[in-house]
Amino acid sequence: MKPGHLLVLLLVLLLAACQPASPASTPAPEPSLRAGLRASHYGISPFPDADWWITSARDMAGRFDDAAPTVIWIVGTVNDDACWLNFPAPEGVQNGDLPHIIFSPLDDNESYLDRFDREGVRVWLQVEPGSADVVTLIDLVLDRYGAHSSIVGFGVDAEWYRHTVCENGCAVSEQEVIAWAEAVRRHNPRYQLFVKHWLFDRLPLTLHEGIVFIDDSQQFDSLEAMLTEFQMWGNYYAPAPVGFQYGYPSDRRWWSQLDDPPAAIGEALRKRLSNLSDLYWVDFTAYDLWPQP
Repeated sequence: MKPGHLLVLLLVLLLAACQPASPASTPAPEPSLRAGLRASHYGISPFPDADWWITSARDMAGRFDDAAPTVIWIVGTVNDDACWLNFPAPEGVQNGDLPHIIFSPLDDNESYLDRFDREGVRVWLQVEPGSADVVTLIDLVLDRYGAHSSIVGFGVDAEWYRHTVCENGCAVSEQEVIAWAEAVRRHNPRYQLFVKHWLFDRLPLTLHEGIVFIDDSQQFDSLEAMLTEFQMWGNYYAPAPVGFQYGYPSDRRWWSQLDDPPAAIGEALRKRLSNLSDLYWVDFTAYDLWPQP
């Protein structure tokens, strides 16, 4: 290369280094809140199509500033002491090969996740583990669906963790929840784990990166009673992120009197908790707010 050409090349490289980064090279900022609905095949009937879930999740998220439409999508439900996964077994595995895990012959999730990918709806994949090994469940679920861009992480409803041994589920140890979080992050470093319960003594106070604590308590006497208990939950696990499921039939008596139940409850929680990360209306009463298609 001639000296003149080398000088030109050096000038070009210097100018390029001084240019501000292209907007396309800057990742989109994370929203301050995920908001949407819980989704289970036993909680809502008839089970809605993808259009309904997308529209409803967007409408729920639209009630809050800087919120991303999100669903808690239940892919594993408790069946006695087993976890029934609503998708087929991986190649070479049959029902009975893995303790306390049952597979479905059909996939109930793929077509929905394809739509959520395209429409920008975020998804937690959740299981009710029963006595199944949770790390095995994490690997089975995320091996199958981890390629979907909509996935934000994995959830464990601890009410059903070894529930045939302990009433309302056995307490999850700190070592267990850290192992679950690390198993989730092995699939994708940006994934998070949520653990869900309403009893403080079932979930450890574990300040570990990537863990969200969700409270699904119900049967409150009033809005203020709910807010007081949820605030205790949020303060107990602070500064870890916390979330809440609400809208249960047992509380319809008072939340149905609010002008906008999802917003009234959610905004009150945002004012009380700086570590709030997730808000979900439950599918059991979702048709009350978002009519059946």
